[in-house]
Amino acid sequence: MYWLPILGLAVGVGLGLVTNVVIPVAFTSYLSIAILAALDTVVGGIRASLDKTFDSAVFLSGFFTNTLVAALLAYIGNQLGVDLYLAAVVAFGVRLFQNIAVIRRHVFTLIRQRRVARRVASTKD
Repeated sequence: MYWLPILGLAVGVGLGLVTNVVIPVAFTSYLSIAILAALDTVVGGIRASLDKTFDSAVFLSGFFTNTLVAALLAYIGNQLGVDLYLAAVVAFGVRLFQNIAVIRRHVFTLIRQRRVARRVASTKD
């Protein structure tokens, strides 16, 4: 099921490139934090898939909840005159890099396992 987050990301990027949507400058900070939250969820979904713990209901609910809460946090902070979006940037940024690190370790483990399997197969021949 690791393909579902990647497919969603590809479709979203494709739609963004094909459509000509103009975002008002006033909403750019909300959109940027929402995109960061969505990207964190997609990378978390890929990690969960590699960990074999992926659940599509958890992924979809997390995607929309994280995105909306992050945008709402940025909006409330903007209304109060406080940079609350920085809390979301730090939280999602840390999680994003942690998930990428775990994905990288999974990939290296898979590569090493394939190398060992090839060596074993070549010595049996």
